[in-house]
Amino acid sequence: QGQLVESGGGLVQAGGSLRLSCTASEPTFIHYAMAWFRQAPGKEREFVAAISRSGVGLTYVDSVKGRFTISRDNEKNTVYLQMDAMKPEDTAVYYCAARFRGIETSPESFTSWGQGTQVTVSL
Repeated sequence: QGQLVESGGGLVQAGGSLRLSCTASEPTFIHYAMAWFRQAPGKEREFVAAISRSGVGLTYVDSVKGRFTISRDNEKNTVYLQMDAMKPEDTAVYYCAARFRGIETSPESFTSWGQGTQVTVSL
């Protein structure tokens, strides 16, 4: 899948919003399911959300359902994570990941990763 570059992280107050972006360098982006994971200090990497190649298939971890929205623009080779009603427990480094074909939720299933972007939610 080539290089994945995330952007959009930062500091936000509880209840606020951020939108993360992840742009792929490969023109074959449309053939890859995409996902967002996060890792807080001292914790394992956690699945957050995934989206199918077409954008129709979506899945989320329970803790973000109703607050986060994953989407993609295949014309721009970009996947997004809109985060609303954020909580301090959302604080983590967020990573986008790609895998050929279908949605999965385990990190081991993904072959390409971005460098990560820090998201910090303050009280």
